[in-house]
Amino acid sequence: MSIFRKLARGLGAAAALAFAGACATTPPQPVAPAVPGPALWKVADKDTTIYLFGTVHALPKDVPWMRGAIGPALAASDTLVTEVDLAEKDPAAMQQSLLKTAFLPQDENLRGLLSDDQRAKYEAALSKLGMPVESFDRFEPWYAALMFALIPLAKEGIVGENGVEKALDTAAGGAKKHAALETVDYQLSIFDTLPRDAQIDYMMQTLAGNENIKAVLDAMVAEWLEGDADSLARLMNDDMAGDEALMEKLLWQRNRTWANWVEKRLDTPGTVFVAVGAGHLAGAKSVQADLAAKGIKVSRVQ
Repeated sequence: MSIFRKLARGLGAAAALAFAGACATTPPQPVAPAVPGPALWKVADKDTTIYLFGTVHALPKDVPWMRGAIGPALAASDTLVTEVDLAEKDPAAMQQSLLKTAFLPQDENLRGLLSDDQRAKYEAALSKLGMPVESFDRFEPWYAALMFALIPLAKEGIVGENGVEKALDTAAGGAKKHAALETVDYQLSIFDTLPRDAQIDYMMQTLAGNENIKAVLDAMVAEWLEGDADSLARLMNDDMAGDEALMEKLLWQRNRTWANWVEKRLDTPGTVFVAVGAGHLAGAKSVQADLAAKGIKVSRVQ
């Protein structure tokens, strides 16, 4: 369960969107919480407004999250900025990028990289998913880790096609400008360049907790829908001790880069709606914290 919390924070839109529709799904139960909606912040000067909105990259269908100030803020913006350019590649092309990056060298086999104990647990986890034990033999451990997290969710109808970025892109339409903070290939490289031992550890922790993944995501989404960023940060961070190096690469370094982007964007007049994974806007090392360290005021809108 713990590794999925890291995955939920660090996983970029690329992998979630690439996986959209990859598995057969069952109809999820509608969620209808009586809450104002997810948190929204803004940074503004005399001629520029930048909204900061934390997203969930993959959701069940019909989660009513576009509430309160979110729709009006998007409508008032001339540019929608997401982690990756949603128009850069269609989901099929994203899947191809994912698979190309994830292949092991021809002389290596994923199960061959594991100890006897790891291999037994790995094969048992695949069998529980109803998949052949050789399913991921040609792939790097980080790819298998993502699949152990995403396949159980997809079977519940929780996929990138239902995620917030897709809905924002549709709502923005063709009239608004679209921009991105990162590329699909860069996001995949974050995982691909993890040391091999770290990838295997990542995978083993993920498969050990994948039976609880939906419950963990449900808890996160509940906090997100309530707009309780502090509780969301605690839920995501409660077992992160000892993983600072991994989170520096997956999350905190990117937060600093995005804060620099916001600071520079304030020099250009206009209104911008920035949508990034909710984990980037929660906790002590959030984008807002990095902006505050620069002396830039961030106001809570909702």
